Amino acid sequence: MKNQLTDKEPAVNNSESLGIGRRDFFVTSAVVGAGVAGLLGPLSAQAAETSPKKSLGQGPYPTEGMAVYSATEPLKLLKFERRALGPKDVAIKLHYCGVCHSDIHHGHEDWRKETFPLVPGHELAGVVAAVGPSVNKFKVGDRVGVGCMVNSCRHCSMCAAGMEQYCENGAIFTYGAKDRDGTMTQGGYSTFNVVDEDFVIRVPNSIDLAEAGPLMCAGITVYSPLRHWGVGPGKKVGIVGLGGLGHMAVKIATAMGAAVTVITTSQNKAGDARKFGAKDVIVNPDSADLSKYKRSLDFILDTAPYKHKLDKLFPLLKQEATFCMVGAGRVAEPYEIGPFALLLARNSYAGSQIGGIRETQELVDFCALHKIRPEITKISMNGISDAWDKVVAKKARYRYVIDIATG
Repeated sequence: MKNQLTDKEPAVNNSESLGIGRRDFFVTSAVVGAGVAGLLGPLSAQAAETSPKKSLGQGPYPTEGMAVYSATEPLKLLKFERRALGPKDVAIKLHYCGVCHSDIHHGHEDWRKETFPLVPGHELAGVVAAVGPSVNKFKVGDRVGVGCMVNSCRHCSMCAAGMEQYCENGAIFTYGAKDRDGTMTQGGYSTFNVVDEDFVIRVPNSIDLAEAGPLMCAGITVYSPLRHWGVGPGKKVGIVGLGGLGHMAVKIATAMGAAVTVITTSQNKAGDARKFGAKDVIVNPDSADLSKYKRSLDFILDTAPYKHKLDKLFPLLKQEATFCMVGAGRVAEPYEIGPFALLLARNSYAGSQIGGIRETQELVDFCALHKIRPEITKISMNGISDAWDKVVAKKARYRYVIDIATG
């Protein structure tokens, strides 16, 4: 059974029968907040990139990860099983997983009530350990990533168009979602995953696996709208927020040929914004004089993850230009837009959700070609709760990435 939870009884560690060493699994159930002494020791960089020599078998696969048990508790170890391989499944030994602000929103139930225990994480990167008999896109040893989705209906108009994220029958997200077989998905803060090959992304050899994970969410979330609204040479683009999403948006829009203006509340990020490619930086937009920027931008991409004032930003758009929201705050704190904010220049207010699988692969290849990488800080599994606090406090610079093998 996929994701069968066994947190009340220790999972049987049949790793040796699968041909995988003991160091590839956690060996303690300590609470993160109390320290996870005894978790796996760090693998060397060379070992982390070494491909398995043989398949690990057909599963099911004992897996351990860090889970949210309630919106007010620190993450704890959870033992569960990943399903046995189906015909088109790919079993992935996870090496890294990015920490997305969405993980925090889910863990804190900012968006909805969650089914706990919940293993977050949708910026997965690892190495293929086994494949189902009908898999033809991947082989054992391939470097791969998984983003925000692991399934969809495959037959609606959106899926047929390569936009599985808008599946008319509901995309199956990487964690906290009921899959087609009725089980709940669990994410990438874990040692292992099993995913249909159609939802696995190939990672080029030029991209370090530690830097690949954030491309699967942060990267594609900003790439998709930039591409959709035709950002390119000659365009002036505003990026609101310079966090995990925003810093990738600056790099990608710059690589597309646009002139970027960053809009941020953090004075201490202005230098970084310019280093990432921004031509101009607006600090504290609520109080700053924005008159010289009026009707100057062809497109604004808002990546900020909490409620903020929008009415002062809409006048920065040119006639008929679009303001697109990709950052999502708490549902209990809806945004407010004045009645004339959009009318005066026939502007549009839009949203965008991640990207389809083909587009995600396109984004990864684009980043490889243009040498675009996220700014990452590696953390251990026992550092997740601290990282969450720093993300909320705007102290991340700019994406925390969990090294799965460290304690």
